[in-house]
Amino acid sequence: MEQDDRRTRTTVSLINYHFVFCPRYRRKVLVNEVEERFKERVTEICEENEWVIVAMEVMPDHCHLFLNCLPTHSPSDIMAKVKGVTSRRLRQEFKHLSHLVSLWTRSFFVSTAGNVSSETIKRYVESQKTRG
Repeated sequence: MEQDDRRTRTTVSLINYHFVFCPRYRRKVLVNEVEERFKERVTEICEENEWVIVAMEVMPDHCHLFLNCLPTHSPSDIMAKVKGVTSRRLRQEFKHLSHLVSLWTRSFFVSTAGNVSSETIKRYVESQKTRG
């Protein structure tokens, strides 16, 4: 019986990741058709993995991606999938990118965000002993 309970548990969470990542050498390659295809590819990847795109902004030399996902997906795994798939497919599709070994740098920025501020959480935690 206990084993059945574990299989039916649902994870409830609100984890939002803000990623910023850049093409190698900060090349301004995310323009025109490349930008459009990149957005389409990222949307496909996110749908396949059940990640919700909260916001996405693509600049010629970097990208901001704000995602909501379950805690079972680590930021490193998310970036590996997004950067790996988009690099391979965009280099296959666009001749002027095909000479690049990789489209992206190995690094990225990530931060977490939620619907409440750190100060709100701190007040909530501190007030727990005084609650009735």
